[in-house]
Parts: sequence; C-alpha cells; structure tokens
Amino acid sequence: MVEAVHSDGRVERGNATRRLVLRRTMEVASVEGLGGLSIGRIAGELGLSKSGVFALFGSKEELQLATVRAARSVFVKAIVQPVLEMPEGVARVLRLCDGYLEYSRGRVFPGGCFFLAVATEFAAREGAVRDAVALARQEWDQLITDALTAARAAGELRADTDAAQLGFELVALLDMANTTSALLGDETGYERAAAAVRGRLRAAAVTGAGV
Repeated sequence: MVEAVHSDGRVERGNATRRLVLRRTMEVASVEGLGGLSIGRIAGELGLSKSGVFALFGSKEELQLATVRAARSVFVKAIVQPVLEMPEGVARVLRLCDGYLEYSRGRVFPGGCFFLAVATEFAAREGAVRDAVALARQEWDQLITDALTAARAAGELRADTDAAQLGFELVALLDMANTTSALLGDETGYERAAAAVRGRLRAAAVTGAGV
C-alpha cells in the first residue's frame, strides 16, 4: 500500500512537471518556433533538472511533438468545444470564426496562433513534426468546410454554395487577421476579418438565416 502511494505521488509529480514544461514550450514555440525548443533550455528556464525533463520526453523531437499535441488541445478547448452543443447551421460557422479571432486576439499563445507560427517553419521539411503540424492544420480547415457543408444541408446556405471554396476564403481571412496583428501590431485586422466573414456568409446564406 505504501509503495502504491509513493508510486502515485511520483506519477502525479511527473504529470505536473510535464504540464509545466508544455505550458512553457507552447509559449516559446508560438514566438520563436519549435526549433527554439531544447530540453536543456526549458529545464534551465524552469529550474528543473535536465535529466528529469529528458526522462519525460526523451528527445527534442518528442518534446516538439508533445508541444504540438498540447497546443492542439488548447486550440480545441478554446475554439471547438464551445460550438459542440450548437445546432448545425450558419451560426455555428460564425461562432467558430469568432472563436478563432478571440483566441488570436486574446493571445492564448503570446505569438498569436500557435499553428500559424510553426506552419511556415516546417512547410518545406519532412518528418514527424511537420506531419503533426500539417495534420492539425488540415483538421481545422476540414472542420470549417464540414460546418459549411452542414449549414448548406440544413438549408441555411444556398444549394449551389461551394463549401470548400467558401471555407478556404474564411480561413484565409482569419489567418490574415492573426498575421497583421502578430507581425505588424495592427489590431484592426480583427474587425476587418469579422466583417468580411459575415459578408461572405451573408452573401451565401438564404433569406432568414440570420447572419
């Protein structure tokens, strides 16, 4: 029994350290990219032993992959979970877009959107980290397209609406708002993007859809 208690305590301490490390690696990567991560650096910044952090992650690549997974969980919690109980339709699409703008503007990550920050870094590379970043991006793009497809099926968008094309345009607007804020310090992009998203949805919506 005593052994089990000690074991549980070690596991909990390990989990707490892992959460602490990943909070810091997400912050760093959103500003400097995943290439700015190293076990030695993060251990030093957090006052942890390098061997202890290494025991949790094992390699720089695994630290990067764990950071991507953690950032994806934060993204889902901030943007996706709030719409899960909403009925399918234009309002759900709009809430996803607004949620992204709030996530970026509110600096959930100090560098803005984590995935935009690391996408360019890994766009021309190969490997497991690049694949994880690309998959997260594909999931987001597909989520918007699927929400538009469902809104069309619900009769809230015109039957001739190209959901993939409209989704591409909406995501491009969201990306641009994040980039103009993070790179140029221009916060007006958020209002412009919000207005443009509503304009595009309004143009595709049937009468009474309430955009």
